[in-house]
Amino acid sequence: MEQVIFDYTRQDASGASCTAHAWAKVPEPLSPDQRRQWKERAKTLLARHNATLVAHYYVDGDLQDLALETGGCVADSLEMARFGRDHASKTLVVAGVRFMGETAKILSPDKRVLMPDLDATCSLDLGCPPQDFAAFCDAHPDRRVVVYANTSAAVKARADWMVTSSCALAIVRHLKEQGEKVLWAPDKHLGRYIQEQTGADMLMWNGACIVHDEFKGMELELLKREHPGALVLVHPESPRNVVEQADVVGSTSQLLQAVVQGGAREYIVATDNGILHRMRQLAPDKVLIEAPTAGNSATCKSCAHCPWMAMNALQGVVTCLEQGSGEITIPESTRSQALGCIERMLDFVARHPASIAKPAQGFVPNVGAA
Repeated sequence: MEQVIFDYTRQDASGASCTAHAWAKVPEPLSPDQRRQWKERAKTLLARHNATLVAHYYVDGDLQDLALETGGCVADSLEMARFGRDHASKTLVVAGVRFMGETAKILSPDKRVLMPDLDATCSLDLGCPPQDFAAFCDAHPDRRVVVYANTSAAVKARADWMVTSSCALAIVRHLKEQGEKVLWAPDKHLGRYIQEQTGADMLMWNGACIVHDEFKGMELELLKREHPGALVLVHPESPRNVVEQADVVGSTSQLLQAVVQGGAREYIVATDNGILHRMRQLAPDKVLIEAPTAGNSATCKSCAHCPWMAMNALQGVVTCLEQGSGEITIPESTRSQALGCIERMLDFVARHPASIAKPAQGFVPNVGAA
């Protein structure tokens, strides 16, 4: 039975963890001429420094395009880290949020990992402080500690397993079959979804992604009535009353492929709207509709876009390469401990390739691994 142990709202605190602070740091939009100039500068610097840009689906479209045009990648957090680990470049520029840069550094300790803005963080990461998480683990030593990728290196250092949204079901099901009880952190919605699908004995940390937590079930139902032929695509970090209305439940990569391979003309998309850029590129004939975040109890801290993802910009790529700013560093003791839970996941997926989840509802195969 689902149990919630801790409840943190540090994403609403003052300082760098405040969404208002993040939105205030989002660079002003560039004119077409400025975009071309900044992109050319970035391309020159990437080549000069033998650096590779890895970008998440949720960052600005200019950064996604730049990554693809310069031999980098656009992907989910795990594929970003694996691409960086396997690439020959000794310098990685990670356009995303801080835990993604940390994961890249954990897997590539001999490489220099830079970020356009080190203040770009994640509400799930902020809402799971390492010291308090350690106390949670210490209070339940009989449980296997499973953490979502959206956590700090220090939290991963206390974990037995790291999981992504596409392999979490298989790994938790495996642990249940081994007779293990699970301590889960930090996303309560994803944890609930996994618990319901697997029947595992899970203790939950009460965290949430501010983007996915804002999608509204009632408003989604009304939107579906306006678009009766649309398929609903939902990331499992969303609330239950949103997930229950989905035609496809899956990771960013899975939702992207659902649009590319799907037979419908219209899609209602319940994840960060940054993904729409790549969806439109790969499926220009499809109509994409953002799932609603307005409605009863709406706060619109994100309005379907992560403010910390939005802090990434072409200017930041240029600055970090020119000045050497935004470098990710992790104490070796923490890095080596955190590496274990990531490698355990990678080994499991390598040995069980079928464990990469297909959408729980729907019709398309998975692509990617997060």
